[in-house]
Amino acid sequence: MFGFKKKQDAELLKEAIVNALREIYDPEIPVNIYDLGLIYDISIDDESHVTIQMTLTTPGCPVAQTFPGTVEQAVNKVEGVCDCTVELVWEPPWSQERMTEAARLELGMFY
Repeated sequence: MFGFKKKQDAELLKEAIVNALREIYDPEIPVNIYDLGLIYDISIDDESHVTIQMTLTTPGCPVAQTFPGTVEQAVNKVEGVCDCTVELVWEPPWSQERMTEAARLELGMFY
């Protein structure tokens, strides 16, 4: 029973983190970073330390040095998060296929 509650709590925390990520917008594309597909992984350990793997639309993005810190600050504000670390990754490279359907509709991109 205890394991179930812990798993349920982790799922609720992850949902709150995703909601926080949806409040952060890419500086060049008017879509939030989660729906844009820039978030590759969200891991939460037993002490509520969060590790996020994310990418940017291009390695030459002008905010590459500062944007991970912006994401860390937003996630650290989520109730229940002890600490957040953001790792910027480039593999696999980001592509438009990673975007949610809502993001594609918002940008007028239809497949």
